[in-house]
Amino acid sequence: MLLSLILGVVAALADVLGGLVMVRRHWEKRYLRYFVALGAGFMMAVAFLEMVPESLHFAPHWAPAMVLAGYCAIHLLEHTITPHFHFGEETHHEEFIASHKGYSVLAGLAVHALFDGVAIGSGFVLSNWLGWLIFVAIFLHKIPEGFTVASVMLASGRSRHAALISATVLAFATIAGVLAINLLPGWVEAGLPLSAGVAIYVAATDLVPEVNREPGIRMAMVFFAGVVLFLLLRMLAPAL
Repeated sequence: MLLSLILGVVAALADVLGGLVMVRRHWEKRYLRYFVALGAGFMMAVAFLEMVPESLHFAPHWAPAMVLAGYCAIHLLEHTITPHFHFGEETHHEEFIASHKGYSVLAGLAVHALFDGVAIGSGFVLSNWLGWLIFVAIFLHKIPEGFTVASVMLASGRSRHAALISATVLAFATIAGVLAINLLPGWVEAGLPLSAGVAIYVAATDLVPEVNREPGIRMAMVFFAGVVLFLLLRMLAPAL
């Protein structure tokens, strides 16, 4: 419990760092692209090769439905309940966003962040190995996530202070997800497959399109480097 909570806090702080990257203009933003690409590859590999098989192991009959439910829930939030927004380094400076829509985007990302925490906690309930893998996958996209919510809040007319607070809300949602699974470990049977569906959606729908927007082969190679990084860790580190 202590290790998962510590790593949950570290992941949460990455959300806040992403918000700082947005509100501090003199910070270099182009490196976020590499976090997006690396995180997409690593997260896709973790979801398909660890989270889904582990979910099927202890819930073979209804785990696939829960994975699909997690995927569909985030799709509903991002494309129906909340307005469309661009993940990663899109700053929205040239887009007009109504103030209430900024808060709806924050709500949608907060649910996503909550499942980030649920995923980390669920992984450590099952094994340290799975917990560490999920943590790395989530950490790699946390900075772009904080950057995104801060950019949306600024574009909706909110202050830089409010933009940073919005990133902090995502941080607390992540910690809440870790705490929920640690206090109620029996929920892991639903939490892990739901989180797997969320992870697949984030990697395939939010992150990969950002990778594909970059011309040339560099971003694609960084994506594959994320997959290879997971495979190397899987071969070199024994399951605990």
